[in-house]
Amino acid sequence: MFVKVVQLAYDPGIQPNAGGLPGLAVLKQVIGSINLFGIIAVVGSLAVSAGVWAWGHHSGGHQAEANGKKGVLVSAGAALLLGAANGVVAFFSTLGTQVH
Repeated sequence: MFVKVVQLAYDPGIQPNAGGLPGLAVLKQVIGSINLFGIIAVVGSLAVSAGVWAWGHHSGGHQAEANGKKGVLVSAGAALLLGAANGVVAFFSTLGTQVH
């Protein structure tokens, strides 16, 4: 009387389908436009933060200088993530397909 082992992980066999939904091209354009808007906003925030940093440094405002530095670093990090968004998603998507 042996009990049959049941496979706990079921592979449904679903793969991403690039042509599966109508309007996918429009959605890609919208997301690309949002990404571009984010990059433009980061350029503005970087300029403002650099100005605050310089103003704080030259006026002796240590808090303003620290906030300007922090803003520059956050803006640079946001620019890095916005620019690398496709690569990051592709990397983790590929990594996820290797899980068995």
